[in-house]
Amino acid sequence: MVWDCEDLSPSKGMCKYTANGGFGPRLRGGDGGVLQETGWYDSDELALDVIFHDRIKRYECLTNDSSLASAVYVPFYAGLDVARHLWGHNVSTRDAMALEMVDLVTARPEWRALGGRDHFFVAGRTTWDFRRQGDVDTEWGNKLFRLPAVRNMTAIVVEASPWDRNDAAIPYPTAFHPATDEATFFWQDRVRGLERQWLFSFAGAHAEDSKSIASNLVEQCRASAACSLMECTKGPSNQCDSPASVMKLFQSSTFCLQPRGDRYTRRLAFDAVLAGCLPVFFHPGTAYVQYTWHLPKNHTDYSVYISEEDVRRNVSVEERLRRVPPEAVERMRGAVVGLIPAVTYSDTSTKLESTVNDAFDLALWGVIRKVAKMRKRIAEGRAEDEKPEMYSWKYPLLGEGQKAEDPHEWDPLFAFN
Repeated sequence: MVWDCEDLSPSKGMCKYTANGGFGPRLRGGDGGVLQETGWYDSDELALDVIFHDRIKRYECLTNDSSLASAVYVPFYAGLDVARHLWGHNVSTRDAMALEMVDLVTARPEWRALGGRDHFFVAGRTTWDFRRQGDVDTEWGNKLFRLPAVRNMTAIVVEASPWDRNDAAIPYPTAFHPATDEATFFWQDRVRGLERQWLFSFAGAHAEDSKSIASNLVEQCRASAACSLMECTKGPSNQCDSPASVMKLFQSSTFCLQPRGDRYTRRLAFDAVLAGCLPVFFHPGTAYVQYTWHLPKNHTDYSVYISEEDVRRNVSVEERLRRVPPEAVERMRGAVVGLIPAVTYSDTSTKLESTVNDAFDLALWGVIRKVAKMRKRIAEGRAEDEKPEMYSWKYPLLGEGQKAEDPHEWDPLFAFN
């Protein structure tokens, strides 16, 4: 699939993004001090299949003996596979390699041990690209995640379904891939001490979906002397695809608006964290119920939440943000800067010792913990976890003694139909 990279997108040349272990072409440092001299790449937000595989090949705890393994990695590039066939192909073509992968994996001896419940793979796109319900050519995506065997596995994606348990979301790749701990620490120190001239900023565009609040935020930003707007466009001149342009905007802003668009999540939320800009979320599905292996459970530690409904009622975002006390801003910025390693995929090609746990480490540990809990239940003779999947979004949020059926303020936002 990497060799056939020209087929991965009908509108975007993808071959360059598979270079350097999935990081893409190296970027020149500098840009007026916006970027460091090294460690920056023109990374595509959907290159996680290649990035993860390249990294896991260098993982220090690999074994060829599946009986000793904490989890079994399946090197199937599910995201690249579906990308080749999303446009102009029938469902048989879209499903072909997914079905072939299942036949191959389920025939192996390591599958029989636990029926695949210790297996995982990376599908570096949103979950919705793999959940086609019917077999009509006009329906979107393939049916990989609906295959019975795959439902036993853990699928790592950049956006998970709030109502299913077999996929787990991890951060979109950003453009920063430091090769040393020192490079990470230097960047953290740099963004921590920046002077920020804008109260808030927004990188986005008017939305075609009438339910989206993006258009409202564009207009609020335009009307405010305290906001800087970067309007995203289609085509090669889109500034929102330029790491230097995005970093320049976010580094000069105290708060960065992160509404959902045609999907819950957006890479720009992680660009904001990388720039030390406090993310402002408008729906819990954009981050809070997605990246539970990587972000703090208490979302007020690192972000501001303003409901979409408030924005639709024309609540002033600027007024809300001005109410945040300076000491709270400093506290949250410290938390955001501390999260930078957790949302960064480091460059380990030099094989240097590292004491920093990055996004890859946290993702792998998340899988291992999940498998370990399953093994423990089996060892104790307990039944499999039969929690209703419709509450999957809520389980990581529950405190001691709380039940998924208990009322939650976000229940209406994730009403299961």
